[in-house]
Amino acid sequence: MIRPDGVAGKYEHVVVEDGVRVIALDDDGHVVLVEEDFYLQERRILHLPGGSIGGQEPQAAAVRELEEETGLVADEARLLGVIDPLPATTGARTHLFLATGLRPGRTHRDETEIGMTVQRWKLGDAVEAVRAGRITEAGSVVALLLAGPSR
Repeated sequence: MIRPDGVAGKYEHVVVEDGVRVIALDDDGHVVLVEEDFYLQERRILHLPGGSIGGQEPQAAAVRELEEETGLVADEARLLGVIDPLPATTGARTHLFLATGLRPGRTHRDETEIGMTVQRWKLGDAVEAVRAGRITEAGSVVALLLAGPSR
């Protein structure tokens, strides 16, 4: 790489696809969260459904990831925003969606999602879990704060 001062330098980074996170909001004001084991963190992490866009348009990927992980199909998925969760490490962006009109579908988890559990929380309780440090995954934090009730 060439630095802004014109000198050649080395820049280490990770190349991965863009991702999505989905707030699936039901008619009763509950959001769907998933919890699973994360290898690098060596613990279970509670977060919104989502994952890699897998070569799809972000909205299609959000609908696909929601069904794969939770077994829910959304009639509508509206973009809330896009974030750069680790701009010094990767150029990958995370697209944040609000999914509504939920109906039953079919889960189809991959081998990395073995042991994933699904939980339903009141949206306000999920936002409080962000503030308390219980939900820490970047895309989930931002999406919940964007969609949740303000203080």
